[in-house]
Amino acid sequence: MERISATQLAVIGSGPGGYAAAFRAADLGLSVTLIGQEPAPGGICLHVGCIPSKALLHVARVLAEAREAERWGVTFAAPHLDLERLRAWKRSVVDRLTGGLRLLAEQRGVRYLRGRAHLLDARTLLVETDAGDAERVSFQQAILATGSRPAELPGLSLSSPRLMDSTRALELEDVPRTLLVIGGGYIGLELGTVYAMLGARVTLVEMLPGILPGMDRDLVSILARRIESLFEAVLVNTIVADMREEAEGLRVRLEGVGGHAVPPPAERVFERVLVCVGRRPNAQGLGLERTRVERDARGFVQVDAQRRTAEPTLFAIGDVAGEPMLAHKAMHEARVAVEAIVGHHTTFAPRAIPAVVFTDPEIAWCGLTEMQARQENRPIKVARFPWAASGRAVTLDRPEGVTKLILDPESERILGVGIVGVGAGELIAEGVLAVEMGARASDLEKVIHPHPTLSETLMEAAEAFLGVSPHLYRRKA
Repeated sequence: MERISATQLAVIGSGPGGYAAAFRAADLGLSVTLIGQEPAPGGICLHVGCIPSKALLHVARVLAEAREAERWGVTFAAPHLDLERLRAWKRSVVDRLTGGLRLLAEQRGVRYLRGRAHLLDARTLLVETDAGDAERVSFQQAILATGSRPAELPGLSLSSPRLMDSTRALELEDVPRTLLVIGGGYIGLELGTVYAMLGARVTLVEMLPGILPGMDRDLVSILARRIESLFEAVLVNTIVADMREEAEGLRVRLEGVGGHAVPPPAERVFERVLVCVGRRPNAQGLGLERTRVERDARGFVQVDAQRRTAEPTLFAIGDVAGEPMLAHKAMHEARVAVEAIVGHHTTFAPRAIPAVVFTDPEIAWCGLTEMQARQENRPIKVARFPWAASGRAVTLDRPEGVTKLILDPESERILGVGIVGVGAGELIAEGVLAVEMGARASDLEKVIHPHPTLSETLMEAAEAFLGVSPHLYRRKA
């Protein structure tokens, strides 16, 4: 039997963008139905994505610090890994946060409807549940917040329980003795770090000349050195040409790209293979063909500055609406879309969207990068402060970091910030604020920072640019 309901706003997808949109709309007085496929709001990010991965990365960091402590004269016994307790702890983190979101939805009067939604037209959708029933929901406006899914490796037709995507890798079924990670982006590096610290011998392959392609090489080079010491091998300019299953694992044949030679052996056997070659928007199967919604060549739903699609009643936010595919970008878009729906004058026009790679060390950046400036032939000045000159970094025994400012050469306005080092993700927000507020190097230099802290490195980078750093010597002309 098909149920029928009506709502002012339907939000399809309950991840960070979806639940943020639903909650904001309810706060503004709209009746809201939030539709998701998980047992509670949170979406892929909370249930099987960014939250559980960060929980496991925390465990990896604790293991790393225990090993590093030997240099300081503190020795621990070899760690014992209880996978069931580790999985239970990871689940408890997810359960705690999803429980909180469920309560917040109830407090706001947001109806959560679990199921898969399909648009029947520009004002009606059908939600099919796992139980086999369905509900037809009419709406005045709807927001598409359906997120993304792991991309498949082109040309790979093998189906094997030894082959994992990022979602399955986070289930942590076991720790294989050997693991091949295909893809040197942030997901492959983060999950590879987790498995390496838990005891797997990890090999990573990347078809481009370096890991984290497209990111600032100054920052990446520091991470690359640590990754190379943690992983068994990092093979760039390399592709997987063939993969087949054998009794002892997956036999993989590697080939170089553009004449690059692969270190022997060209064929290797791995207990598990993790494919991390990007993500694709979840725009198929939504019934968009029954509306005027348009998609680009990569499948992203096209939106304007208010996140409105070509169909006036439909908006789109988050991963399905284009890069960068970041939860915090989706949450900001959610606010813009909802406020546009209720008639506020608002647009999505950030100067800086921060991004963080949660490896060890972390990489974080926002605004203009040095690579982008070169590609656009934009004149810039660059200021760097090495963490080797930071008292706090030295006390942590992690002096390899760098804080970097990208500045306009005329106005000395801060256009971008990049940081690599322990806790870089917690430091980048000050850089985002500086870019958004149009701060100059002299503004940042005059802000008193607590000592000794890593946050000082932002002030010190500005001081280095102005030639007044007490911890860096600049030879007089």
